[in-house]
Amino acid sequence: MIVQKIAFEQIYVPDTTALMEECVSKLIEQNKIKGKIHILKDIIEDLENKARNNSALALAGIEEVKRLINISDSDVYVEIVTYESRTRGRDIDLEKLVRNYTYEIGGILITTDELQAQLSKILGVEVIYVRKEKKRPSFEKYFDNETMSIHLKEGTYPRAKKGSPEYWYFEIIENRKLDKKDLERMIMEIFESLNMSNGEGFIEANRSGSSIIQLGRYRIVIVKPPLSDGIEITITRHLAKPDLESYNLPDKLLKRLAERAEGILIAGSPGMGKTTFAQALAEYYMRMGKVVKTIESPRDMHLPNEISQYSKVHADENELHDILLLSRPDYTFFDEMRTDTDFKIYIDLRLAGIGMVGVVHATSPIDAIQRMLRRVDLGMIPSIIDTVIFINKGKVDTVYEVNMTVKLPTGLKEADLARPVVEVRNFLTGELEYEIYTFGEQTVVIPIRKQKKQTYENSMQARIAKEIEKLLPGSDVIFEGDTVWIKIPRENAVRSSRKFMKLKKRLEKQYGVVVKLKLG
Repeated sequence: MIVQKIAFEQIYVPDTTALMEECVSKLIEQNKIKGKIHILKDIIEDLENKARNNSALALAGIEEVKRLINISDSDVYVEIVTYESRTRGRDIDLEKLVRNYTYEIGGILITTDELQAQLSKILGVEVIYVRKEKKRPSFEKYFDNETMSIHLKEGTYPRAKKGSPEYWYFEIIENRKLDKKDLERMIMEIFESLNMSNGEGFIEANRSGSSIIQLGRYRIVIVKPPLSDGIEITITRHLAKPDLESYNLPDKLLKRLAERAEGILIAGSPGMGKTTFAQALAEYYMRMGKVVKTIESPRDMHLPNEISQYSKVHADENELHDILLLSRPDYTFFDEMRTDTDFKIYIDLRLAGIGMVGVVHATSPIDAIQRMLRRVDLGMIPSIIDTVIFINKGKVDTVYEVNMTVKLPTGLKEADLARPVVEVRNFLTGELEYEIYTFGEQTVVIPIRKQKKQTYENSMQARIAKEIEKLLPGSDVIFEGDTVWIKIPRENAVRSSRKFMKLKKRLEKQYGVVVKLKLG
């Protein structure tokens, strides 16, 4: 369509943001614009696509178009126009399309997008920029001094998790259910704040159904349909930033951290304060004059500029490995280790001589060590992990040291059964708590303190382990009092299920134990 502009006639071209924010009709009501309003057909189609994907803001934009058509009078005339751009075949984006159209007709662009306004002015396009009031994101109203996280979902009341890792509770924080439009506007605010964050915000992951964002001290997780059954926003904030001294650690532990510990696992359940402790330890090493770097996803550790923070999302395994191997930090902190790739990076860098501190989810301190068992030979465990710090309710609950020795495992009586044994001792008391060793093709984890409370005549544990090895080779065996856990690789679960049930009945009947299955 070729537009013939009449002399002194004003033609206004709103972009998508101006329509979704419903600011064009307000400008008319305020007598700030008079003349023609051209709405590109491409924008109508874009609003339609967004509306069909359940966007409440797109529906608001469509309502704005209807409103503009209805208020057309002698001063304002609205046209839906088709623009055949010369660059349409180059996958031109909609913002550029609107900008180019306005430039070609000598019109005035209406937008609420600051970047769009700046680029248009550079091209010589006249712009009406409707500046949104600069304010903190609206979700901040839900936070007070006790709020750890907020949980927002369409069709539900906003809830907050308040208190501390030691004691927390859920509370409804607004007596009004949120609708889709509320949450979509909040998402727009989050991304606008991100653009104005001056480097203090990062998009850690942005997929079709979810986004993970770090905005200052807020970690934001956004989930949308069809991945979820409704828009959901979870925002977490660290309440405290303690230093290591505030944990009141024993001098013996501080000395180990300063002089000997180089393969550290910080373990605990979600929300117990693992990352907060890791943050304090990282600053402690920095103050000691150590070179410290981190691998995070998302980057939610709040650290001094002297500590470089790398995103796992924006680099592949080899890139991170090369950067850290060549830059040779004294300590690398790996937050939220979950996948095989994460553990592989930790293992490779530790074996290269770099001090490693890994943060892992675990319900008990020994679980953190067990997460390494299938990923590395048993004999290498002490070379990779020497210290395990278990965090519970924001405090250091248990500290283990890991060593290798050759001996007759506790409970076995025949001298020729001596073998390499990984000893897991309570660091503060020196008490032996677990032994890890191979029995046949299995790796067994034996809790020594619990074993001492019972008498296993004729090495009952060894006989049970031997029977399990015969029927389920390659599985791991964990003894906890009267309970025997058989850990089977997840990929073998289906074909091993019948054998497990058969073995379970026999062992429980013969030895009076409880046999349970655990997928690894």
